Amino acid sequence: MEQLALNAWLAAHPEVEQIPGRDLFIVARYMVPLDANLAQGCLVAAGVPAVLADAHLMQTDLLLAPALGGVRVLVPAEHLQQAHAVLAGLARGDYALDDDCTYG
Repeated sequence: MEQLALNAWLAAHPEVEQIPGRDLFIVARYMVPLDANLAQGCLVAAGVPAVLADAHLMQTDLLLAPALGGVRVLVPAEHLQQAHAVLAGLARGDYALDDDCTYG
């Protein structure tokens, strides 16, 4: 993403934070590590290289979640728009399975 376009996109999405000194951005925070893993899985399946920060620490002691701000989902700058679209779809329920879904 071109720097000018990136700055404009970030101005329109103030909830997205950059990790200082890195090309990674926090696109979501989850208080439940399993929810963060689900979001990361959806992002990776969509072709977005996403990583989690603090997931193992939170699984060790969930009482730390509020103090640490939850599990952070990080993506590189060039995938911000795609990641935002995938996470919006996840929140809408686009990836939910039907109750009568069978496997296999």
